[in-house]
Amino acid sequence: MSVYRYKGSKVYTMDFLFQSQRIRESTLQTSKTLAKEVELARKGELRQAGAGLKKRERPLLFASAAKLWLELKNPSWSKNTRKIGKTSVAHMSPIFGKTLLIDIEAIDISRYQTKRIEEGASPRTTNIEVGYLRAIMRKNKCWERLSDDVKMLPVDDDIGVAISPAEESVLLHECEKSRSRSLYPVVTLAVDTGARLNVVKTLKWKFIKLDEALIRFGKDKTPSGTGREIPLNRRAVATLTSWAQLFPNRKPSHFVFPAEFYGAAGDVFDPHAYATDPLKSIGSVKEAWEGAKKRTRRHCPQCPSGLLADLVAPKKTMSKGTKSKNARSKKAKLYVCTECNFETAELPEGVQCRFHDLKHTAVSRMLAAGVPIAKVAKIVGWSVSTMVRMAARYGHFQMDELREAVETISEPPKAEDTRQ
Repeated sequence: MSVYRYKGSKVYTMDFLFQSQRIRESTLQTSKTLAKEVELARKGELRQAGAGLKKRERPLLFASAAKLWLELKNPSWSKNTRKIGKTSVAHMSPIFGKTLLIDIEAIDISRYQTKRIEEGASPRTTNIEVGYLRAIMRKNKCWERLSDDVKMLPVDDDIGVAISPAEESVLLHECEKSRSRSLYPVVTLAVDTGARLNVVKTLKWKFIKLDEALIRFGKDKTPSGTGREIPLNRRAVATLTSWAQLFPNRKPSHFVFPAEFYGAAGDVFDPHAYATDPLKSIGSVKEAWEGAKKRTRRHCPQCPSGLLADLVAPKKTMSKGTKSKNARSKKAKLYVCTECNFETAELPEGVQCRFHDLKHTAVSRMLAAGVPIAKVAKIVGWSVSTMVRMAARYGHFQMDELREAVETISEPPKAEDTRQ
């Protein structure tokens, strides 16, 4: 027995005996010459394995390799990381799913990157997906031959937005009016500590010492951020003190922001919380957060306390005898301030930021105030290796501040600083 093709098949099968065992496997080759080479290589691997020299690793399709890799990583991954991994594999499967890992070439990955960008994916998202592909191929010893030819897409690190004090005031005002009573303290604490959303959401009362104005964070994205203890400023202490009064029976093991549902009652639609579970942390705040940002568009740009209300302009009159299909004029919509009567045809943009920009805001303000970078790193949980890089990314300075800095270059040194 040797290599042969089944009737109707284009692929050769190898069939031979090894240590009285029949080995019958596909060679995955349509060429008889290559099929014989595969058979010889397979016999060699079996001899090495029999002597304890080598364990054969069979080539895998991307779909199979990705599934095994996700199963291997799931126990050590967080819920969010598992979700990102599954989503990334789902994006890659239509392209690479039925391809053997050993057949994936650098040009295939380059084409995938181009396709994802054309679909609207960001360079960062595309890099994350290619990073997972790299990890899967590396696990199966298929990456080294591609490593020099696959390049990650350039990513603009300066994507953060530091909101102004005025924008913060408007945003917090709308968060306080939200049906979700947790939104205001969550946002306030994020601004005042520079903590990530997930860290704030999973806080427990045992980590907060209001009498000492201290807080200790739990698991963070980085090891240097996990378990860090920092002081609380006055606004954060006042916010948490007020929030704690809503939970007189709280226990140290309870979550500061528990899972709960929100409803409304009465003619004025007053919201109220129910089914509060202190043993579970709050879920997503995305809907409440986006709603609060959207409502900031109603704040008048001309006065500090006015809100823009709907106002319908008078309908335009049409001349007699007009029979055009567009003759019926639509009512023009205007917005008028309830305080200063300012009118506008379009709502302002309002506060435009991501939740992570609250951390960006906290860091930028501390750096602008002259807080040493080492202290900032301690507060927000940066490692020493990322301190300088993060300072360049988060530090935003006005032109006047930069002008003051360069003026110091030409200033004469003080007498005590001159050298003899």
